[in-house]
Amino acid sequence: MDSLKQHGFSGDTTTSYADRLIMSTDNSIYQLLPDAVLFPSSSADVALIARLAADEKYRTLSFTPRGGGTGTNGQSLNKGIVVDMSRHMKNILEINVEEDWVRVEAGVIKDQLNAYLKPFGYFFSPELSTSNRATLGGMINTDASGQGSLVYGKTSDHVLGLKAVLLGGDVLDTRAMPVSEAEVLSQQPGAEGNIYRVVLDRCRQQRQLIIDKFPKLNRFLTGYDLRHVLSDDLQNIDLTRILCGAEGTLAFITEAKLDITPIPKVRRLVNIKYDSFDSALRNAPFMVEAKALSVETVDSKVLNLAREDIIWHSVSKLITDVPDKEMLGLNMVEFAGNDKSLIDGQVEALCARLDALMAMREGGVIGYHLCDDVAGIERIYGMRKKAVGLLGNAKGRAKPIPFVEDTCVPPHNLADYIVEFRALLDGHNLSYGMFGHVDAGVLHVRPALDMSDPQQEMLMKQISDEVVALTARYDGLLWGEHGKGFRAEYSPSIFGPQLYEELRRIKAAFDPANHLNPGKICAPLGVDDPMLKVDAVKRGTYDRQIPINARSDWRGAMECNGNGLCFDFDVKSPMCPSMKISANRMHSPKGRATLTREWLRLLAEQGVDLLLLEKQLPEQGVSLRGIIQRMRNSWQAKRGQYDFSHEVKEAMSGCLACKACSTQCPIKIDVPGFRSRFLQLYHTRYLRPASDYLVATVESYATLMAKAPKTFNFFLRQPWLKSLSKRHIGMVDLPLLSSPTLQQQLAGHRTLITTLESLEQMSPEQRAKQVLVVQDPFTSYYEAQLVIDFVQLIEKLGYRAVVLPFSPNGKAQHIKGFLQQFARTAQKTADFLNRVARLEMPMVGVDPALVLCYRDEYNQVLGDNRGEFHVQLVHEWLHNALTAADSTVQAVQGEAWYLFGHCTEVTALPESVKQWETIFARFGAKLENVSIGCCGMAGTYGHETKNLENSLGIYELSWQQAMQKLPRQRCLATGYSCRSQVKRIEGSNVHHPLQALLEII
Repeated sequence: MDSLKQHGFSGDTTTSYADRLIMSTDNSIYQLLPDAVLFPSSSADVALIARLAADEKYRTLSFTPRGGGTGTNGQSLNKGIVVDMSRHMKNILEINVEEDWVRVEAGVIKDQLNAYLKPFGYFFSPELSTSNRATLGGMINTDASGQGSLVYGKTSDHVLGLKAVLLGGDVLDTRAMPVSEAEVLSQQPGAEGNIYRVVLDRCRQQRQLIIDKFPKLNRFLTGYDLRHVLSDDLQNIDLTRILCGAEGTLAFITEAKLDITPIPKVRRLVNIKYDSFDSALRNAPFMVEAKALSVETVDSKVLNLAREDIIWHSVSKLITDVPDKEMLGLNMVEFAGNDKSLIDGQVEALCARLDALMAMREGGVIGYHLCDDVAGIERIYGMRKKAVGLLGNAKGRAKPIPFVEDTCVPPHNLADYIVEFRALLDGHNLSYGMFGHVDAGVLHVRPALDMSDPQQEMLMKQISDEVVALTARYDGLLWGEHGKGFRAEYSPSIFGPQLYEELRRIKAAFDPANHLNPGKICAPLGVDDPMLKVDAVKRGTYDRQIPINARSDWRGAMECNGNGLCFDFDVKSPMCPSMKISANRMHSPKGRATLTREWLRLLAEQGVDLLLLEKQLPEQGVSLRGIIQRMRNSWQAKRGQYDFSHEVKEAMSGCLACKACSTQCPIKIDVPGFRSRFLQLYHTRYLRPASDYLVATVESYATLMAKAPKTFNFFLRQPWLKSLSKRHIGMVDLPLLSSPTLQQQLAGHRTLITTLESLEQMSPEQRAKQVLVVQDPFTSYYEAQLVIDFVQLIEKLGYRAVVLPFSPNGKAQHIKGFLQQFARTAQKTADFLNRVARLEMPMVGVDPALVLCYRDEYNQVLGDNRGEFHVQLVHEWLHNALTAADSTVQAVQGEAWYLFGHCTEVTALPESVKQWETIFARFGAKLENVSIGCCGMAGTYGHETKNLENSLGIYELSWQQAMQKLPRQRCLATGYSCRSQVKRIEGSNVHHPLQALLEII
């Protein structure tokens, strides 16, 4: 590492255990810990790595290129040094629309590129389900393809040239060239000349063997594509084809020149529903014959899991169920092009055939739905893309896992092949889900196994062997889409010894000493290093070292399946803001889950019974001895004494507790849930910062400060106090109290804060028109005018508002891991709200984070003791009240309003935006949703000094751009923290939607 820096390396380097642990897993079942991780910032950095690697003193090191870490077979996992291109090398370098190409760095994400290309009318056509986090370098290294590959082909079909750095530092710029030019290059000394010499020699000498042995399939991932390096007429050569699919075993790919495709102007999607999955498979060939762009299929298991996920609300109207018939299979058939009449004719012909099948009750077709809306089509594909993650959310310890999930057979063999595949899995009594690209003969099959069980781990190897034999019988391959990775041990048997030897000759030409991703594809000829195998060490190998009761109790961390949806590049996506701003995968739900698993394992290794420790916590009071021990531990930590817990703490501290992961993640990994538990346990050994206490007790001192707001505001404005708070307490930009206070503004008003007893004395008739406003500390004490405005809105609508006595919510205690205190707060407030609930009057709260805390964190900590009370959010009550009143929608007039949704609210309640739009429409106003991510405040996160830079950076990612484009006075935000962030950064406030409604009325 020091040598790299001395020679001008401008990227990042790390050997920390946490960072290495994050790189020890990908989207597969394997786990392999590297020795170090490098994050180059440019091709020059990569060339420097490759040059130094050739030095004699570094000759024993191995290097593994890594992209998005979305591989399902451990392609980027290895010991030695991982070279991660995804953090910094994500620049789009050049575009030429006249010649239809773009040049990019290896770390550019597929959807990132398409977002860039869209204004030009182009897209990069090879598709894959992980497109929002898969890098182009990774796609090239696995020759990725997916939906639409029969028309658009694989990644290799669209790569015009590569910049590849060889070990030693030589740079290979590949492109298609005449063989005569390559022959000249082959005569030159050095690595490039040797590579051209070997490739030309072997591809010519073994031409017939290569043609005979390469599978006659749309998907034929061999590792080194010797079949297409030379053109069919043997006049042209392109080394690009050797590197595409090489899994980083030949060179570091740093840049790519890609051909781009005009976006089709017309798209149609026909969703065809079946009474069985077998019917869907057997029906697919005639859809391919109908010249469809793609035919995607999904089985009932995936559909049922989708119904339980947040994704279903966006597609349920587009994939409607058939009355009185169970939909057990779905084919999604897309037609695309620029000739509308041609596309419409193709769709009509298909629909006519489907109508005939239904009339004759043949083919298992029970219905179909036509979608011609591009946004709708994308939502359906979004559900299909989420299928991998959804399968991981299956109930029980056995989880559908990838290892035989991308087999490929000729499409006409697929249905019969799947019958045998099903029989094979049924014979082992396994459950499984299926989905895939039936037009290409690729079906993703994930058997459910518990990799923590040694017997099931052995069964996984047995099934792999059986499926290899099965695919061979149907003229297919084990790997049709997701590369070889750890499965390369089957290569000799599939390709035969002669062709396999040719692959080893190619490896030897590029990497003679086997230093690049060793153990994958093949070893170089002359080197007898072992290959990695499918029964290598897996995550489950380590998980089984954690006691089974701890595994069950810490489900949130244990069930992460590595699918990496939390790495979504889109700044307008709510998940995960800390990952987006830091570009560090440790600060993601997957990263935090990975570290927590290892923390649990290490504790078990040390004999610590974590569950017993948690049970004993309520019985342990504060003791002088305990404080002294925590002080000693903290002092030793400052002096550098290592404890893996510190690395876990660093990852947890970066979490904004926005809870987007608990709904957006297909596995529902709730980081704030296990983060709070970790913090509680961590601080039994180490002192807390003062800011933790300030945050956790906000509901106590805000109540006291509100008795003299002018006095406290005077001090809060003083520069010396701001400096003191920032340096010694760790808090910045503390908000000012409302003055006059809520109580002062309500004095003498008929909605004067009422005691619970007075409510209970009301008659049923009086209660019928009451709306109870549940206070939260932020709006009541720091934004009292909003509560007043809500009271006025309620009264304008013909109801009487009653502001309930303030009862602490406890959300801040939960965030900081004061779980014992939170449990007491939650129980006291739950008892109060349950008593109120018996009066059968609607209870409504204003702030989404705190209202949703009643539904989520209260359930977690109180369980059955929570009771049945229900607090609504403003839009929920308004929507119900206006629907009950049967108010008609008025004609929309005037300028639009713009809604900036609170990330916790829009992810937990996906219908909230539409409900707000409907509410505004009832009053003749137009409300437009603004697509944004997190604002960066997240409660008190943005007020903590250590988070300030990230908080401001997160705001810049999406909120700032939208705020600058829109009229500020028409912008609305539902979250208190969001409005606070806008006021802090922009200098002016935005209102809550209810305040806009009050203005409209």
